[in-house]
Parts: sequence; C-alpha cells; structure tokens
Amino acid sequence: MVKMRSFDEIFDIAAKRHGGADALEAKLESPKSAKDLSVIPEDRWLSMFTKGVFQAGFNWKVIENKWDGFEAAFDGFDPGRCAFMDDEKFDALLRDTRIVRNGRKIATVRDNASFVLGLRDRGGVAKLIADWPSTDFIGLLDLLKKEGSYLGGTTAQYTLRFMGKDSFVMGRDVVARLIAEGVIDKNPTSKTAMKAVQSAFNTWMDQSGRSLTEISRTLAMSL
Repeated sequence: MVKMRSFDEIFDIAAKRHGGADALEAKLESPKSAKDLSVIPEDRWLSMFTKGVFQAGFNWKVIENKWDGFEAAFDGFDPGRCAFMDDEKFDALLRDTRIVRNGRKIATVRDNASFVLGLRDRGGVAKLIADWPSTDFIGLLDLLKKEGSYLGGTTAQYTLRFMGKDSFVMGRDVVARLIAEGVIDKNPTSKTAMKAVQSAFNTWMDQSGRSLTEISRTLAMSL
C-alpha cells in the first residue's frame, strides 16, 4: 500500500511545478470566515445553487453569459417567490429565452427554494453552512445531496467553493493526487471512499494548519 505523503511534501511538488513556493502561495485562495458566510442572504445561496445545477453537464460560459437573465426570470431568486412558483409561472419559464429552458432543472429552483426556507428552523442556510466544521465537510455534502435537489457530486462542492465555504473539490487533478497517495483507487462515489478522502484532508489540515480550500488547490496543482 502506498504511504500518503505529508502536506509539506505535496506542497513542494506543487511549488516546483508552479515557479516556487512564493508563486504557489500567491495562487492559493483562503475561504471566507464563518462570520462573512453567515450574513450572505438566502437569495444568494439559492442563486448559486441554481447556477451550480445549470452548469452541471453544460457549458459554464453559456450559463454565465445568461446569468442576468436567470436573475430576472427567477425574481432575483427570492426563496419565497420561487418556492411557491405556480404552474403558470413554470410554463412561462419553459418558454423564456433569457434562461436555459430545461424543465427538470427549472423545477430544482422551486425545490431548492423550499429547502432554503426549511433551513430557517436550523438557523438558516447561511448560518448552518458557515458553522459546519471543515473536519466533516462530507457531512455537509451529504445534507445537500439528501435534502436539496440536484445538489450531489461536484455540483455542491463547486457551489460551496464559489460561495467561499472552506471546501475541497474532487476535480480530475485532485482525484489523481489522492489516488497517487493511496487514499482512494478511483473517483470517490461511495460513502467509504468519501470518508477516506475526508480523513486524508483532516490529516493534512492537522499537519499544515491550512484550510481545505488551500489543501485542495495545492493537490490540484501538484500534477
């Protein structure tokens, strides 16, 4: 079995590939603080959930270019208005050229708006995500997958990263590095594999004092 390298060893590999330690450091972004995350309005979370869903399996640039149209079509992603979208509104969206007219994905806006509203009983979506410990990031991913709509896999990972939550993203290069370190043997889809991934990241956090975000980026740049 391959012995997992220390974070410092992986950092050195990445640094050699990206012009040295200082150059690599300049490319590592830090996550937002829990305080900053906790005050992000509900509509911004629903907006990013929706963007993640629509980008999945689609050209990201097309979605980005249309995003002002999405914001207008979905009433600024106001959770109350989106959660109680009636059939007339839904049918109008299916004809709305400002957005990508995918019925299944349009339906996720209504479902995820209800999800966001339901989280008010647990302190609200912003506080719940802000306070979720990095050492159990997979638990947060599991919650989004089970209670949200189309928020499984890397969709949730990218969404949380873009919002500034401390996170890892199982992109191709990160997965390849985890395989090289003997953490997993293929793209992690099972709970057992994701637990192994979380354990590895927790070890590297303990060793380095760095965030999941910084570690994830370092792994990606080590190949």
